[in-house]
Amino acid sequence: MLLSLTQWLQNLGPEFGFLRVFQYLTFRAVMAALTALIVGLVAGPFFIRRLAALKIGQPIREYAMQSHISKGGTPTMGGVLILFAIALSTLLWFDWSNRFTWIVLLVTLGFGAIGWVDDWRKVVHKDPEGMRSREKYFWQSVIGLVAAFYLAFSVAETSNLRVLQLFFNWVASGFTLELPPRAGLMVPFFKEVAYPLGVFGFVVMTYLVIVGSSNAVNLTDGLDGLAIMPVVMVGSALGVFAYVTGSAVFSRYLLLPHIPGAGELLIFCAAMAGAGLAFLWFNTHPAQVFMGDVGALALGGALGTIAVIVRQEIVLAIMGGIFVVEALSVMLQVSYFKYTKRRFGQGRRLFQMAPLHHHFEKKGWKETQVVVRFWIITMLLCLVGLSTLKLR
Repeated sequence: MLLSLTQWLQNLGPEFGFLRVFQYLTFRAVMAALTALIVGLVAGPFFIRRLAALKIGQPIREYAMQSHISKGGTPTMGGVLILFAIALSTLLWFDWSNRFTWIVLLVTLGFGAIGWVDDWRKVVHKDPEGMRSREKYFWQSVIGLVAAFYLAFSVAETSNLRVLQLFFNWVASGFTLELPPRAGLMVPFFKEVAYPLGVFGFVVMTYLVIVGSSNAVNLTDGLDGLAIMPVVMVGSALGVFAYVTGSAVFSRYLLLPHIPGAGELLIFCAAMAGAGLAFLWFNTHPAQVFMGDVGALALGGALGTIAVIVRQEIVLAIMGGIFVVEALSVMLQVSYFKYTKRRFGQGRRLFQMAPLHHHFEKKGWKETQVVVRFWIITMLLCLVGLSTLKLR
C-alpha cells in the first residue's frame, strides 16, 4: 500500500523524489520487519490481557509431562497476535500487484482459521483434543490443494492472465501438457539438476509440503519458545532464497530458476521474522502466552508455500530439520506402538515420549536446554541450507 502511495506522490513533483527509497525491496523488507516487531511488542500486552480476561487458557492433557501441569491456564491463541502483525506489516509494505504474496497470505490466514477453530474448541468446549484429526486434515487438504493447483501454473508463468491461459492449454491437451523446467523438483548441491514433475506431480508434492510443514510446526510447538525461533530462522533463510530467485541477475549467476515476482516474498518473510521475535518476547520461558494451533498451523503452512514458490522444497526439509524430526518421531512412535500391540498384544514405544522434545525432557534435559539446543541445531541447518546457494 505504501509503495503505491509513494509512487503517486512522486508523480506530483520532484520535491517527493526522496520517496524513491520505497522502490528498493531491501528497504521495504527492513521496514516490514521493524513494523511487525513494533506492532507485536506494543499490542502484545493488550492481547495477553484480553486472552486472560476471556479465560482463553491452555488445557493440559492428562498424559502430559508432570512439569507442564503448572502451565495449565496460561493464555493461548497468541498466534492471533503473530498473524495480525504479519498481515498488517505485509499489507503496508509489499507490492499489492504481486500474486505470490497474496497466495502466501491467503494460505497463512486459511490455516490460521483452522487452528483458531481447533483452539476455540479446546478452550470453550473444554476438549483437550480440539478439532478431530479427520476434520482438520480435510480443511487443510482443501486449502493445500487449491494453493497447489494455482502454484503449479503460477510458478511457470509471469502473470495471472498467462496462468489462466496455461491452465486452459493444459486442459485442452488432455492433461498432458508439461511444465517448464523451473517447475521441476530442484536438487540442492548439484548444478541445474531438476526432476520434471508434471502438473499432477507438482500438485501432489506441493500439497505434501504445505500440509506437512503446517503439521510439523504444530507438533514442534510444545515448549516455551521452541517452535517460534526456528520459524523465524527458517523463514528468514527462505527470504534470502526469495530475493535471489526473484532477481534475474542473481538467479542466473547462482544457477537458480528465475521466478519473476518471487522476490516480493522477502517482505512477507521479514514481517514473519519481526512478528516472531515480538512473540518470543512473551513466549520465552516461563511463557506468558502460547501461540496455539492458530499460530503453529499458519506459520508452518506459510513456510511450505514459500518454499514451493522459490523451488526449494528439499532445502526446506534441511533447514527445518527439527520440524521434520519432530513429526517423524510422532509417526514412528504411533506406528511402532500399533505394530507391537498387534504382534505381541502389548504396545511398545521407541521413544520415552513423543514428540521428540518430550523424549529429551524424560531423559533429564531441562526445558530451556531442549529449546536452546534445538535452536542451535536449526541455526546450523539454516547455514547448510544457505550454502546451497553457492555450493553446486
